[in-house]
Amino acid sequence: MSELKYKKNASVIMEANRVMVICNACRYCEGICALFPAMGLRRVFTEGDLHYLANLCHNCRSCYYACQYAPPHEFSLNFPKAMAELRAQTYEKGAPAFLQRFFPNNALYVFTASLLSILVLIAAVLYFKGPQVLFGVHTGPGAFYEIIPYPAMLIVFSLALLFALAALWMGGCALWKMTEGKTQWLHISSHKQAIKDVCALKYLDGGGDGCNYPDNRFSMIRRWLHHGIFYGFLLCLASTAVAFFYDHALNLSAPYPFRSIPVLLGAIGGLGLTAGTGGMLWLKTVMDERPSEPTSAGMDMAFSMLLFLVSLSGLLLLILRDTELMGLLLCVHLGLVLGFFMTMPCGKFVHVVYRYAALVRHAHEQRTGEC
Repeated sequence: MSELKYKKNASVIMEANRVMVICNACRYCEGICALFPAMGLRRVFTEGDLHYLANLCHNCRSCYYACQYAPPHEFSLNFPKAMAELRAQTYEKGAPAFLQRFFPNNALYVFTASLLSILVLIAAVLYFKGPQVLFGVHTGPGAFYEIIPYPAMLIVFSLALLFALAALWMGGCALWKMTEGKTQWLHISSHKQAIKDVCALKYLDGGGDGCNYPDNRFSMIRRWLHHGIFYGFLLCLASTAVAFFYDHALNLSAPYPFRSIPVLLGAIGGLGLTAGTGGMLWLKTVMDERPSEPTSAGMDMAFSMLLFLVSLSGLLLLILRDTELMGLLLCVHLGLVLGFFMTMPCGKFVHVVYRYAALVRHAHEQRTGEC
């Protein structure tokens, strides 16, 4: 690590500790979110505590607008910004070493990986199949595989997904070690509570009235949009799983009829993802930037944009699959999905793993009073 980067990381830790100590003494924001009860169990904050609490923060921003010590007060407390800076540091430090370089310029990496994936797929189809196949009309069962053979599709995407899952697992283990996690936090009851909190997106309601997005007014819009993203993503996964069952157990090849279970699940999930990510992109452009951490904006926008394009291209493929645009749309959609898999462990998606781990630890602490 360079000296400049070391000093920057140390500065982020020092600022997070400063605001945490002041907030823990004040406690005016006691009931706003999960972070403040967890903070109240401590009198001093180790570096591991700070990384854990930063990932427990859901960035609702309620504390910023409620704080009497926020800028321009001389204390200049900006709790959401301090936590966002520390989360960004946690994401990078927790990733496998060979992926850490992709965090500082994450938007460029996401764009490059996705574009190259699309271009490689199009070039491969043109080389092996020819333009008459890429721009031809293909209908009926197995039409997709006339463009990209099923074995090639299965091997490439399975390897990409396995790589992503392995890297995410390594990141999750690194986070647990970084935050000084202990084995007693692995009780099933803690996971049950964490899963319940995740499914309800409990802490995206701020203190109960919603997040302060895009400005100081309370609103549930961020929570609703996250519901669209979260459940849309799960429905798309379910659609893929059912399609896999259809293909391998029932010997039914895609594309499937519009009223089939995989298509219905994928269409509903795709609409939820498109609406959720599109709404989040809009919120990011109109939000109050004072409580935000500017260097993370590119990573946040790239993640939302990529998911938006994945879902939108999937919906267009569904609508236009019986036309001459099907081959090109299939390459674009699968290229974006491949780009998503490749960037999962070194982009904003890691917050899914890190926040879940923080919620498991929080559930244990609130149940036992131990920290």
